Amino acid sequence: MEIRDSDIRAAVDWMRASDPETIITPGKIYRALGKRADCGSCLPLFMDIMAGCGSLQVPAALQNLKGGQARRILR
Repeated sequence: MEIRDSDIRAAVDWMRASDPETIITPGKIYRALGKRADCGSCLPLFMDIMAGCGSLQVPAALQNLKGGQARRILR
């Protein structure tokens, strides 16, 4: 069964809601969906979908650690 973009977005939103301080990674999303990245060819698309999620931001406690700029993961 394939992973849909809505599955990725839902997993990101669920992780952020359950733990606002968590760092969300592709591996965590795959595990949350009960899947594995077999060959990795889908990873660029997977990461593009992740980057488009509004709730993917770096937790506030980890922002501004270097260079005084708040950053978003993957962008």
